[in-house]
Amino acid sequence: MTRFTLAALTFILGQTGLAETLLVGTQEEYENAVDALEPGDTIVLANGEWRDFEILFTGKGEPDNPITLTAETKGEVVITGQSNLRMAGEYLVVSGLVFRDGYTPTNTVISFRRTRGDLAYHSRVTETVIDRFNNPERQETDFWVMMYGKHNRFDHNHLVGKSNAGVTMAVRLDSEESQQNHHRIDHNYFGPRPVLGSNGGETLRIGTSQYSLTDSFTVVENNFFDRCDGELEIISIKSGRNTLRGNLFVESRGTLTFRHGNGNLVENNVFLGNGVDHTGGIRVINFDQVVRNNYLEGLTGHRFGGAFVVMNGVPDSPLNRYFQVDNAMIVHNSIIDSDHIELAAGSDEERSATPVNSVFGSNLIHNEDGRNIITVHDNISGIDFRANALNGVEDSPLSDGFDNSGIELRRADNGLLYPVDDALADVGVSRDLQVLDRTSTGVSWYPKPGADNRFGTGETIGIDPGLDSLTDAAAGASAGDVIAMAPGEYLVTKTIVVDRPLTVQATEGAVTIEFERTALFELVDGGSLKLDGVTISGRAAPDVAGNSAIRTSRYSMLNNYMLVVENTTVEDLNTNHSFNFFTLAKHTFADRIEIADSSFTDVTGHILEMNRETEDLGLYNGEYVSITGSSFRNIEGAIADIYRGGTDESTFGPHFELRSSSLDSVGNGSRNKSEASVRLHGVQDTDIVDNEFVGSQPVRVTHIVGEPVTVMSRNRFDGTPEPLLNEI
Repeated sequence: MTRFTLAALTFILGQTGLAETLLVGTQEEYENAVDALEPGDTIVLANGEWRDFEILFTGKGEPDNPITLTAETKGEVVITGQSNLRMAGEYLVVSGLVFRDGYTPTNTVISFRRTRGDLAYHSRVTETVIDRFNNPERQETDFWVMMYGKHNRFDHNHLVGKSNAGVTMAVRLDSEESQQNHHRIDHNYFGPRPVLGSNGGETLRIGTSQYSLTDSFTVVENNFFDRCDGELEIISIKSGRNTLRGNLFVESRGTLTFRHGNGNLVENNVFLGNGVDHTGGIRVINFDQVVRNNYLEGLTGHRFGGAFVVMNGVPDSPLNRYFQVDNAMIVHNSIIDSDHIELAAGSDEERSATPVNSVFGSNLIHNEDGRNIITVHDNISGIDFRANALNGVEDSPLSDGFDNSGIELRRADNGLLYPVDDALADVGVSRDLQVLDRTSTGVSWYPKPGADNRFGTGETIGIDPGLDSLTDAAAGASAGDVIAMAPGEYLVTKTIVVDRPLTVQATEGAVTIEFERTALFELVDGGSLKLDGVTISGRAAPDVAGNSAIRTSRYSMLNNYMLVVENTTVEDLNTNHSFNFFTLAKHTFADRIEIADSSFTDVTGHILEMNRETEDLGLYNGEYVSITGSSFRNIEGAIADIYRGGTDESTFGPHFELRSSSLDSVGNGSRNKSEASVRLHGVQDTDIVDNEFVGSQPVRVTHIVGEPVTVMSRNRFDGTPEPLLNEI
């Protein structure tokens, strides 16, 4: 394709006359050109990388002659560095850009306004990609897309990998010019958003509590929400008269939530959890909400994240709390093979206003095993149950308004399950419900991410014992590679920085790794580590306080990591005090930490120190921590010190499991401030089962928020106090 500069224009025949198409190759050329654009004109960014480019796109097009900003070739114009896009005016179109390898210097990547009083109207962003365009500080809040003005459209875009704080996309109603906006958000691919570990990880928010009694009239339709796990609310509706229809939610943790605002419609959506932990459906709050013809299958979430939740409200609620459910219409929905329906959820002294004037009718609730999944937390006489169907539930808390008998289902051509019996044809979702075609969302020229398989996906690198042979192999390894260590002794003189998924495993015979720095491994952004069958010794570590066998970066990490330790021996972490096995820094987050079939002996610090988020803001350092089949002897600190403070209810974790393990003289060190062998503060889901505690400090569990579940059973305590459970 011939390239043009400002001095070389081509003219094409527009619908109402001549229109200019101008290809620009530098930021200066763009800035000189944009002010002169007329209706029908197109400005084209040349292929390549545009670094530190704050794009201001303004102009006044016409309904049939918009002003367009596009890429020379879709997907080959990459906006990097500290860059963003602001658009203001009328009838503007942006398409074909990719934001990658950078972050916005302001609070928004794409904004439908230039300044507070200069907004976009009748404008469109389409076929544009934002891929991991994150501020490097995890808890620095920014937004990827902010819609202002009226009658704007955001469609066929690809947004994936937001991992710092802040909503992925938001509709703002903070001025009259942005209210009753009639925006359309359609056919977008909202790709995986990892668990944030705090509030502020919504994928889409419409409005804010301050303006929640204002109507938005935003339509959200035919979007694909793929593994959107940021926090409890996948979509947070905080305004009125919005329509959400035809969307597909796959393996996304959390719910579509009517958080604030009234008179919203949610219909024809499909939620597929596939049994993934904490996948949820729809949560109903406020007045005049309509929920109809939605299909929900394989959802495991509970409490506020259940498959279907009707909340209690706060009497005379302030804007930022919970309004009573009033006049909700919940009809013709199918809830299949899911774990929890919560009615009058959140009931407590504050949330005492039960649902009123509402209808729950012609809904199908079917679990193959016939178990009860309905929990009633308060008086639900204000809900009229009528013509619903249950699949032979023996202990259902509801009888009136339900046909409770055996129901056979069959999967139809649309992939959804329906009753075989024609008498139930009017129960559940309609036969003509269309499941969104994934390929119709996002862009065709940018791949959607596959499964998150981190370990064992690359090559196997064999190494022999020697000075820094492990260091050299790790430096040359690619993501997913396995370093296979021959038997013998390995000495590491430099901290091994792990910035990609890496497996370190022993082949046949004993492998011992000693290290001379304050840490053997340091996990940094992008890194995950699996240890299998090795022995780690701290004998050669420096004689200073605060060493670690493994640590995270001391700075904020955007990407969540995994640490897996299997069949591994850890010994002699005792050259000085406070020698931890694994130390986590603030603003770092583990998707999963697993210790299995391993042994730890003579450690002067903690095994897992996960107690750095102490500001009580709802932050924590890891989602799942599992210790199974392992032994711990002479550990001066705790085997796990996990802290999550504050009263925020928008997260799922942490989760902790200690099973089939032995603890002998654990927690007795004078510097163990936790005074525990295991300290769990604010953990939401705890299983401590089939363990032996000998001569150790007690297990200390503190419940602070939500409805935490702690199970402790079949444990033996010898010379160890009974567990201490504190309810705050």
